[in-house]
Amino acid sequence: MYTHIYRTAAYTQADGAERTEYDQALVGLERARARQQAAADESEWKWQIACGLLPAVILTVLITSGFLASLIVLLTGALLTFALFWAGTTVWFNLRYSLLAGALGISCAVARIELGIRAMAWGTTLHEDGVVPVMDGMIRHLMGEDPDSLFIPNGTSKGLRAPRAPGFIVPTEAMEQLQRKLSHLDEGTIAVCGPRGVGKSTLLEHAVDQADFGFVAQAPATYAPQDFLISLSVRLCQDYMEYEDYPAPEFARLSPFHRTLKSARRRLKALARWSSFALPAAALLVLGVSPSGRSLYGQYKDSASDFVGTAADASWNWVRTVWGGNAAVTSVVVIIAGITWWLSRHDPWIPRNLGRLWARFSPLVGALIAIASLCSVAIDPRLRQLAPQVPATTFLAAGILFVTWFYALAASQSERLAAAHLDLGHRRIYAGPVCRFFATFLGIYLLYYLVTTPSTHALLADPQNPLRLAGMVIGILLARAAGWRPRPAKPHLVTRCENHLYRLQTIQTTTNTLTNSTAQITTLGSSHATSISTVPPNFPALVEEFRDLLTDIADTLARRKKRVLIAIDEVDRLGSDAQALAFLAEIKAILGIRHVYYLISVAEDVGAAFVRRGLPHRDVTDSSLDDIIHVEACTLTEAKTILDERSDGHTPHTALLAHSLSGGLLRDLLRYGLQIEEIQAKTRIHELPHIARELILEELSETLAGFRTLLGKQQWTQDTSGILSDFRTLCGHLKASPCGCDDAPLRQALAEFAHQPSDTRPSHDGITDNARQLVDEAAAYSYFSLTLLEILAAPGLDRRSEDAAAQGPYGTHEQLAEARLELTISPYSARTLITHIRKAWSLNDGPQTDIIGSMLRRHSCPLHT
Repeated sequence: MYTHIYRTAAYTQADGAERTEYDQALVGLERARARQQAAADESEWKWQIACGLLPAVILTVLITSGFLASLIVLLTGALLTFALFWAGTTVWFNLRYSLLAGALGISCAVARIELGIRAMAWGTTLHEDGVVPVMDGMIRHLMGEDPDSLFIPNGTSKGLRAPRAPGFIVPTEAMEQLQRKLSHLDEGTIAVCGPRGVGKSTLLEHAVDQADFGFVAQAPATYAPQDFLISLSVRLCQDYMEYEDYPAPEFARLSPFHRTLKSARRRLKALARWSSFALPAAALLVLGVSPSGRSLYGQYKDSASDFVGTAADASWNWVRTVWGGNAAVTSVVVIIAGITWWLSRHDPWIPRNLGRLWARFSPLVGALIAIASLCSVAIDPRLRQLAPQVPATTFLAAGILFVTWFYALAASQSERLAAAHLDLGHRRIYAGPVCRFFATFLGIYLLYYLVTTPSTHALLADPQNPLRLAGMVIGILLARAAGWRPRPAKPHLVTRCENHLYRLQTIQTTTNTLTNSTAQITTLGSSHATSISTVPPNFPALVEEFRDLLTDIADTLARRKKRVLIAIDEVDRLGSDAQALAFLAEIKAILGIRHVYYLISVAEDVGAAFVRRGLPHRDVTDSSLDDIIHVEACTLTEAKTILDERSDGHTPHTALLAHSLSGGLLRDLLRYGLQIEEIQAKTRIHELPHIARELILEELSETLAGFRTLLGKQQWTQDTSGILSDFRTLCGHLKASPCGCDDAPLRQALAEFAHQPSDTRPSHDGITDNARQLVDEAAAYSYFSLTLLEILAAPGLDRRSEDAAAQGPYGTHEQLAEARLELTISPYSARTLITHIRKAWSLNDGPQTDIIGSMLRRHSCPLHT
């Protein structure tokens, strides 16, 4: 009924260049067909028969009589056509328009192909820009209010199950700000501050991954400065050795003899494995080439020996001439060459230039040898005599086998096909091993086919073939040898890192014993023993050695245009801000190194101390830090992007729920995103109001249970025990309300507990300040939970969101997360903010009995309908 309307809407939505090109191609095809039909109507013949007769005759003559006869038929037809044209008969008229219709048929085919290409492009655009948006709008319209409130998980949520898994980083404002600061500094110490769980560790790990060399060090909860600096030094040495592709030394508890034996066993095992392939291959190669080699040796033995003898005599005569003083100029040249060689010991430019010549010309020489060996097949008279005797069918079969083998081999080495697989029950078959097996089978069968076929066997039996194959192998090896480089000597910094690791991780002891005695009836002599052991470095020595080593590493990498970055994480775990500042004061000595960036994650109090620099307040941050980055909680837009990146299926409404409960803190955002999926899998309910109710009440129950445990440690009297009774009653309602259709008592109890101001709560004056603070925090969190419950667990969220946003800034979705963050600062300011939010959303100012809402919830309950 509405098909025409939907089609018109899709066409209008996707109207663009692709549709215009499609329409032009369609018009071009219709015009070509009209011209062809006009030409066909002028002729009395069937143009298909007239155009197909001449190619059929030529093809028949070509098959039966050969190429020359077909050429004669073609020339005869051309002369006959010219005669008809000269005479101007009716036959020429019909033939001309039939051939014209055939030529226009080719233009029709070209126009049809172009139309198909344009139709594919237009169909893709129509599907993506027209059909999909229109269908999405239709589905959302049929779903009624809040189409985004349906949560249907799709695929896996690895990014939520493994929060620290790589590959799920989403760019944020803090990351961009950090990159800007690093790009404008050559070195320095930058503090990263923010609330716990906001994503400081993720920011530090991402920055280290972007740097050329760096690592993340964890600050200990109970630190000793010397121990932390030792661990930092060890990590620096090990990571730099790994960066330079050198293994870090292992300090095992085995004796030196056992370590040497273990190393020798490992080397012998590697040598045996290499020999098991190299020796048989070399033996087979020598065995195959030996007949041709002996033949060449017998042919060129006399001339080669004469050449070598002549060259040796000439060299000896030259040496005797120089030694006898009969070549003064040559003596001067020889002296200069010796001095030049000695002076080049520090800068070996001669071997380096020889290596460059080898690298440049060795591939060319190898390629020439391989090509010459292959091209010798074309000039071999025996092979040229035998080649015409090979049937065409043999050439065709061998060619098909070779092409198939080549494509199978290329497919087995393709990275794109490496991950392709086919699931057969519990077994997964990958395409790479299958193609490799197929290529091996085809190669063996191709060789078998060539050997067993008499005509090709005669070609393979040529005596010069082993020598040609050996020449090709030598040429390929020579070309590949150009890329070989001897392993460079161990860099000085790597050796220094090894020595530093030995000093930090071992205690070395040397004992020398000297005994003097006279072997007679009575032994007279003396014994002397000397023992020397290393002393562990003290803290000042550690600082100096660490700075010197890191300075040399940074200078070396800076000359290569590389960035060095060291991140120190979890400083905010040290406890109070005084402990964190004391930690910064201790490690201040290792900061401020040229070409080195330090990133240190600190708590918000340390960041607040730094931003007060220049005022009547100075502490260690003023001289330790160069800049600071405040990592703010993520916005709702960033939260949607993060959840979309880490999971499939989350909607804007589920992102709003997770963002509101977490306050925008990354760690809690991921946790709530996973909890939403767990609740959906447990309850089998897809509607947001029911998922939001389950999650909010679950978090409220756990939070109130924690507050009740803390309140149990306070001192209570008979007059003040009513507060604990309120907690027990509310927790009982939370446990006894499995679904939303009968939660009227729960909502009433929660509203009475949350709406009641702290100064009007009964028995408030008889409790301690700590207990009063805990009660106020619990009431404020309950007030926040009640607000989320009334906003997110009710239908018509989109409509109510528009009405709330029209009331002012307190009606935006971002304010819900702001209220959650405000709870971490003060329950009193949070209560004020929540009250403004409730006014913007037109919620009740006090506890009221909602009879109509309870009936509506019972009517829409998925468990009882």
